Amino acid sequence: MQGRAAKKREIREAVAAGPFSADWSSLQRYKAPAWYQDAKLGIFIHWGVYSVPGYDSEWYARNMYIKGSKAYQHHLETYGPQGSFGYKDFIPMFTAEHFDAEEWAALFRKSGAGFVVPVAEHHDGFPMYDCPYTGWNSLKMGPKRDIIGELADAVRRQYLTFGVSSHRAENWWFYNGGREIDSDVSDPAYAGLYGAAQPCYGDLAYPLPYLQPNQEFLDDWLVRTCDLIDRYGPQLLYFDWWIEQPAFKPYLQRLAAYYYNKAAEWDQGVAINYKFDAFAEGSAVYDMERGQLDHIHPQLWQTCTSVAETAWCYIKDHTYKTSETLIGDLVDIVSKNGIMLLNIGPKPDGTIPDEEQRLLLEIGAWLKRNGEAVYGTRPWTLYGEGPTRIVTGTFNDTKRPPFTGRDIRYTTRGDILYATLLGRAENGRAVLTALAEDNNLFPHQIESVELLGSGQPLTWSRSNEGAVIELPRGEEAVFAPSFKIKRAMA
Repeated sequence: MQGRAAKKREIREAVAAGPFSADWSSLQRYKAPAWYQDAKLGIFIHWGVYSVPGYDSEWYARNMYIKGSKAYQHHLETYGPQGSFGYKDFIPMFTAEHFDAEEWAALFRKSGAGFVVPVAEHHDGFPMYDCPYTGWNSLKMGPKRDIIGELADAVRRQYLTFGVSSHRAENWWFYNGGREIDSDVSDPAYAGLYGAAQPCYGDLAYPLPYLQPNQEFLDDWLVRTCDLIDRYGPQLLYFDWWIEQPAFKPYLQRLAAYYYNKAAEWDQGVAINYKFDAFAEGSAVYDMERGQLDHIHPQLWQTCTSVAETAWCYIKDHTYKTSETLIGDLVDIVSKNGIMLLNIGPKPDGTIPDEEQRLLLEIGAWLKRNGEAVYGTRPWTLYGEGPTRIVTGTFNDTKRPPFTGRDIRYTTRGDILYATLLGRAENGRAVLTALAEDNNLFPHQIESVELLGSGQPLTWSRSNEGAVIELPRGEEAVFAPSFKIKRAMA
């Protein structure tokens, strides 16, 4: 194992070698790679020890130690006092006996996704890979398998791009409730898992530690993250919130310079995802958690959301979204220069719940027919039209009413304009008011209009009211039809 000191020297040397240096002005020369801009849909995976209790959320590891929380009471009633059965005691129960990386990767390919991002380490401090800086990891405990390594190989065999997510930063305070009660968190024997457990103030969902992370923790965070990059060569690196804290800023710059310089060595395009203001604008790709924008953003952005409304990981009583909701959100996001990272939560035995498989396959079936209007496209002058308004901002993914057939989103590729209805056509016709002859948004003659996935001819007309397209017989009730509109050459 390479020691921390040696790894720190390697990081310094890689940053000094360039072409990127550890300052925002240099990092703002970053350009998002074409593969990422074109993929549009990725699969996020929250799977870990927290999947074993299958209750409340992926924050069970924290909340089970917080007096007054649902998870605290559930834990007492189900497993006993936290002093005799702590979070560490779930690890032997996380056996992943039915985990098959090849099956997962094949499903992700059928979903139409272009990249896959498993959580390599969540706030709980249990890496799902062969991490050399802690014995508390999936290779040495629980399933005793390098989960991230197996997934990386399987995903790439399906010609999908592989990324990883690190939530290590939050481990600084994640278990602080365990110090306020009789629990195993205060036992030094388990410090490698439970970490500093610094005291916090604020609410349960967004606690604020009294103390910023110290140099030892920050150095360890940087070393672990760079080792993760070197070990698996991910082309996307996702960070959750809290790295926006002031103490992280110089470390984020070093991390980004290291990663971008490594990518230059590999001759591969990479991306970093961040939330809030953790990175300087333009130095990485902004991610909006469970939220969307109500306008076209000039820079590429991403939303991370989930197939379920209730939690990111497996729990026993999920409320699931519908595939129609997810497809509508995907098309809306793409029309605004965005990318969707869609999360699933496998069971502790390594199987993906049937409902989640069904949702992925339904999205894949829609993309198989309509993907030309999604993959590789760019925003048009206007993202769309229609009555449904997006509630912009984070954690608003369930606050919009259902899309309708009058909600239309536009994308382009070269001289082609695509129009996708976000519902079913009303009365068997689509009315595209943005294409009205007198509004100058589309100052071209239309040569042809096609319905993607259908070989039947279309009847259409254009006037100052817009373009009116009649759906062919048998296609009137199809969900979210996409039209390919080719302009006449002058």
